[in-house]
Amino acid sequence: IADRLAETSTPVSVNIVTQLLDDADFHRRKLRKTLAMGNAPRRNDQFEHIAELLDEYQNSANPVLSMDTKKKEPLGPYFRPGLLFAPEDVPVYDHDFLHAAEGVLYPHGLYDPQRNVGHLYLGLSHDTSQFACDNVYRWWMRFGRWYYPDATSLLLLCDCGGSNDYRRYLFKQYLQKLANRLELEMRVAHYPPYTSKYNPIEHRLFPHVTRACAGVSLTDLETAVQLMRKTRTRTGLRVTVEVVKKYYATGQKYSPEFRAAMPLEFDEELPAWNYRAIPGAASDLILN
Repeated sequence: IADRLAETSTPVSVNIVTQLLDDADFHRRKLRKTLAMGNAPRRNDQFEHIAELLDEYQNSANPVLSMDTKKKEPLGPYFRPGLLFAPEDVPVYDHDFLHAAEGVLYPHGLYDPQRNVGHLYLGLSHDTSQFACDNVYRWWMRFGRWYYPDATSLLLLCDCGGSNDYRRYLFKQYLQKLANRLELEMRVAHYPPYTSKYNPIEHRLFPHVTRACAGVSLTDLETAVQLMRKTRTRTGLRVTVEVVKKYYATGQKYSPEFRAAMPLEFDEELPAWNYRAIPGAASDLILN
């Protein structure tokens, strides 16, 4: 702009141009992900229903878990955004081709809003419905049953896609298996499509984990675990990390008998997004 003004016989310095732009409220800005790609019918009704469920559970002996999978992380000298203090630049690969990775992490998260604790399960194979439900089982056996000894039900807050997709019968089948295994009711509420950012785990756990790992190349599994375990906030957030070495195969199919019987109990209000798995139901239709 200063050069163009100089061409019109009005020379000004770059500082003056900056001040004029500032007066006109022009600043360097970044792109913001605020444009919704769609709008689900009765979206607000579901938010109000989730608020009612949260009020019910948080005033009871029953736990709430917000569940989601963070984007996968390749292990190796790969570039990651962020800055860190170091005596010199750290060299990393100039391309992000995954064929050179020593492995890929699938960080599946569970966030307990009542205790402000996040739990990360680092899978080494694939993000599947079985992986998601197994992690709830791991959480319950290691933490849940001790912190919520009188619980009779567990509320899971999920997005509408991924391994816990509300349309995925395989997720429902493993959810029923989980309820039978723990003898605990599994209550599920999905956030409507295009609203995943409102899931508590998305703004109360994952951003802080990203910050803890910012600018550091996850060269190996031990480095990733140590960094994620250091996640802290001034409001008291703590994070546990567990590596899951079990292999989870893709391409699994649900049992046709399970779908035909459909033992889950669906709510009368917005049944596609709200349902529960009752312990003991359809035990003969569940995959081993």
